[in-house]
Amino acid sequence: MDKRDEIILQQLDVIREMTERNMRRVGEDIWGRGQGIDINGANIGKQGAKGAQKTSGASGAPKADDAGAPKTAASTGQGNPPVNDPPPPPKENIDDLRAELDSYIGLGAVKDEVRDLINMVTVWKMRREHDLPAPDLSLHMVFSGNPGTGKTMMARFMARVYHSLGILSKGHLVEVDRSGLVAGYVGQTAIKTSSVIERAKGGVLFIDEAYSLSSGKSENDFGGEAIETLLKAMEDNRDDLIVIVAGYTDLMQEFIDSNPGLNSRFNRYLYFEDYTPDEMMAIFELQCEKNCYRLDGDEAKETLRSILTDESRDDDFGNARGVRNLFERTLISQANRLAAMSEVTRDQLMTITKDDIEKA
Repeated sequence: MDKRDEIILQQLDVIREMTERNMRRVGEDIWGRGQGIDINGANIGKQGAKGAQKTSGASGAPKADDAGAPKTAASTGQGNPPVNDPPPPPKENIDDLRAELDSYIGLGAVKDEVRDLINMVTVWKMRREHDLPAPDLSLHMVFSGNPGTGKTMMARFMARVYHSLGILSKGHLVEVDRSGLVAGYVGQTAIKTSSVIERAKGGVLFIDEAYSLSSGKSENDFGGEAIETLLKAMEDNRDDLIVIVAGYTDLMQEFIDSNPGLNSRFNRYLYFEDYTPDEMMAIFELQCEKNCYRLDGDEAKETLRSILTDESRDDDFGNARGVRNLFERTLISQANRLAAMSEVTRDQLMTITKDDIEKA
């Protein structure tokens, strides 16, 4: 194998690994990775600085018990065999989590809301510890905004925060969409939804594109059954379950208004703004730093900024997700360029040029 073949294989390995991460159902975020499980309970990777789990669940009120043995998931209603979820992650220090929140790129208004929520829950717990009256807390939330604005990442972070504060016993996150809750036949949707809820107990249930549960109008659409099952579970498990629903802003408001039970249970709204070109530049450069790449001077940076500014005007670009896709395409361009060279240095393997970005 000559030098050119080695370069190609090295670059393909990097690209393959990144593409696999991008394709996973759990959707890894720009800001790091943590342990997660898919809707069938399979362990699919590590995410978060301290190995936080990705699961689903919602909690309306705090619970002091921070222990929880791994549970066996029931069938989803589609013939899936029972599986054992991974053990809960250890509690993290709340000051470490505050520092991590501050380090996130963008999300200014969201971070302010989360800080307020952390402070409120902290004081709520202190009042309970001193035998003072403490009103019931509803911590279920609605995340709204365009794709790629950090909603899944923040849901995972909130699970870790609530676990750290003793609100949730396990602190994992289960992520599902309509397909993970709704079945195709009468009676199966309640079973399927209940199975997901069972796995989410002790953590956060994150329902992406939740508005699709209420969008069906045909008599064979069972989204309403999933909503009713979810509402009952939110009430029955309010001490150790938090539900976060997410999607486009206008559609999420329609979803909440579609059922009085939803309106009464979800009273915390976080809006995720689109990233600015400067923030997307910072995300791209962070990806470079994490993967041992660097931009080749001001010319490459200005080219990148111009492309991000133009593409961000397209509603389909996807914010941070679009930046990640551009980064992966750039690596392919770089690999094609290096493969045509007879000798390649370590520095060249780490350098992304203006042409690499333009051809991505």
